[in-house]
Amino acid sequence: MARHSFVFQAQLRGKTFARSRIIGRVACLLWITLGLEVSVPAKALAFDWVPTDQEIQKYRQSWNPLSNGPIFISGVDVHPQGQFTVHPFIFSQISEKQFGNDLTTNSTPSPVHSYQIAPVVTMAYGLTNHLELNVGLSGSFWWANSSAQFNQGKGGPWTTDSGVGDTQIYLKYRPIVQDPDGWRPSITTFNMIVLPTSKWAGTESPPGGFAPLGRLPASRFGSLTWTEGILARKNLAPFRVSAGVFYSYHLPGSQSGEPTYPSDIINTRLIIEHILDEKRGFGYNLELVGFHGLTWRADGHQVTTGGKNGFNTLGVQPTLQYRLGDHWVGAAGVLFTVAGQNTQEAIFPNFSIYYYWGKNGTVIMR
Repeated sequence: MARHSFVFQAQLRGKTFARSRIIGRVACLLWITLGLEVSVPAKALAFDWVPTDQEIQKYRQSWNPLSNGPIFISGVDVHPQGQFTVHPFIFSQISEKQFGNDLTTNSTPSPVHSYQIAPVVTMAYGLTNHLELNVGLSGSFWWANSSAQFNQGKGGPWTTDSGVGDTQIYLKYRPIVQDPDGWRPSITTFNMIVLPTSKWAGTESPPGGFAPLGRLPASRFGSLTWTEGILARKNLAPFRVSAGVFYSYHLPGSQSGEPTYPSDIINTRLIIEHILDEKRGFGYNLELVGFHGLTWRADGHQVTTGGKNGFNTLGVQPTLQYRLGDHWVGAAGVLFTVAGQNTQEAIFPNFSIYYYWGKNGTVIMR
């Protein structure tokens, strides 16, 4: 009922959803996020929108060994002011099977066999003790064989492309920091805009229309996208638990002069870390990933392209992480698709490495 009501209201405003209006709302959300942080004194509000210095110091002195952390979710707790990280990844995908119209664990051979490698570099900087600015740069390399002869063991023609991927710019704001002596977790908001730099550079979209699943919420390749999310984390020595839910809205596109309206996307993440050796940052993760294409759009337009009937992917990744030095940490894992609907079955070998830089020379874990 709530969704139909929203669609009805959107239709009353007219079927043409001006791009300038959407961009204006994105700018407004960014202004609100920054305004709460730097313009409005916390004492002037009935609710404290930032943790106190005492709460932050109490958290920083609690158990939280330096390690890579999850591969499939951005750090929930933000960097201290002035701390910086460079974080290279290699995400890849091997897909030779597909799922049908119902959510199932059973797959069948796909007429398209695709292989992808997506290097990604994210950079994060603590603007304040509550607000973090991030930039993500990516590349795209893929190979595909769509001949039925391939499934018969007779080979077939290959299609391939490589080039610049999309660019992500995102802000993380943490209004609540976890209490080491209680059950209160850290809570962080996530606001990201994806710039279609792949489209601007002429990079072809990979089969299926998505880059391999990775650290950032997945969105359609080459699409101008706005994503909002909420993240949570709690440290319970020797475990750390992180979770996140993200909603991605793709602005209308065009094809052959006609407007196109792809579906909205929901990404879900749940990660459990078990640190076995604190000094070496050695441990393992169990990372649960959900990727869901909806059958509607937030602006009320009917979906006209890319999975009109929706799709779902559920996967699990075992990960090993290790500390490589005073400022370097790394991790490796393989994501396995365990169930799907209207999507590819795939395995995703993934690699991560961090470089931390602290303005005082000592790294403070987020």
